[in-house]
Amino acid sequence: MSDGSIDLAKEARATAYAMPLDQINVADGELFRTDTMWPYFERLRKEAPVHYQAEHEFGPYWSVTKYKDIMAVDTDHETFSSEPAITIAEPTEELPLPMFIAMDPPKHDVQRKTVSPIVSPMNLQNMEPIIRERAAKILDDLPVGEEIDWVDKVSIELTTMTLATLFDFPWEDRRKLTRWSDVATAGKDSHLFTSDDPEAERRNELFECVDYFTTLWNERINAPPKPDLISMLAHGEATRNMDRMEYLGNLILLIVGGNDTTRNTITGSVLALNQNPDQYDKLTANPDLIPSMVSETIRWQTPLAHMRRLATRDVELGGKTIRKGEKVIMWYVSGNRDDEVIENPNAYIIDRPRVRQHLSFGFGIHRCVGNRLAELQLKIIWEEIMKRFPRLDVVGEPVRVNSSFVKGYEHLPVVIPKRH
Repeated sequence: MSDGSIDLAKEARATAYAMPLDQINVADGELFRTDTMWPYFERLRKEAPVHYQAEHEFGPYWSVTKYKDIMAVDTDHETFSSEPAITIAEPTEELPLPMFIAMDPPKHDVQRKTVSPIVSPMNLQNMEPIIRERAAKILDDLPVGEEIDWVDKVSIELTTMTLATLFDFPWEDRRKLTRWSDVATAGKDSHLFTSDDPEAERRNELFECVDYFTTLWNERINAPPKPDLISMLAHGEATRNMDRMEYLGNLILLIVGGNDTTRNTITGSVLALNQNPDQYDKLTANPDLIPSMVSETIRWQTPLAHMRRLATRDVELGGKTIRKGEKVIMWYVSGNRDDEVIENPNAYIIDRPRVRQHLSFGFGIHRCVGNRLAELQLKIIWEEIMKRFPRLDVVGEPVRVNSSFVKGYEHLPVVIPKRH
């Protein structure tokens, strides 16, 4: 951590503990961009684990910040509904984006079941050699001794290739998937938007996305069923009659779920190992720790910081009464640092006992459908890195995403040292 980062962290801690409790707004994307949200969450876990924030651009919300309270909300879909959205932001009339993760049973169950074969153990077994071949090619093409942007050259490239395969998406256009993923989740202040009306810009790009995928849909519906996501949706009994917005919503879910999360954890793993050189030494000495390191990174990174629910009835949680219709935000990023459940949670420990005991994939009926695919990609890329490079050196500060939902990176400068 640089001197500037240390000063920023000290300042954030002082501010977090000085401000009135009711003014703490952890849904501020700027806190995530500067990586200064930690003391705010720490204070909420200690003093107000179920915390009401009365004022926010998307309306008031409850923050749930402790591991066991998050589990209680996540596993009770009858009391805490996923409709109409999973983020703190409200859907708009122009862009409602219904998707199965933001649905309750029974509709959620049948739509999820339609696409889940894509990540069956058999399909993952078939995909493993393809992912490995691509990971090897990506790494072999990297220059040694020169600064590269790891996010662009490795993390985005590998996950976008995998995503293009899952969709059977035209290979030459695969970076469109990256762009649509970024546009779908970016805050309105993001540099991705260049006009005075970022919401209109977002809408136009996502309409371009659904138009592109509608062409693919029409091709697949008129052909025999195939084992790709578009064909599964087109031929699935529960999904073949989706309207345009529901199709777009489910596309965005699958694109973001298959892209942002894995790509940011790949980047996070390089950063975490550089920030914790003792753990990098441990991994170098024992590459069999890669699967454990992957799980610890997924906890440490928590690539999606929150999910939201809506109370369907008045309910007591953490000594507070949440009223019917109120918004509840489960802060996975905070629950993964709860020292009542996870020992020494701020430390990055790649051989941590019970290393899979994290919240990053969620729990209950909405647990991440692609969690095994995410772990597989991370395991493969690190197995291939360890075969080739004794070290990856981070040579500057990461540029983080301004978002309280996607906890990720825009850039990470890395140099692969020349061998002596």
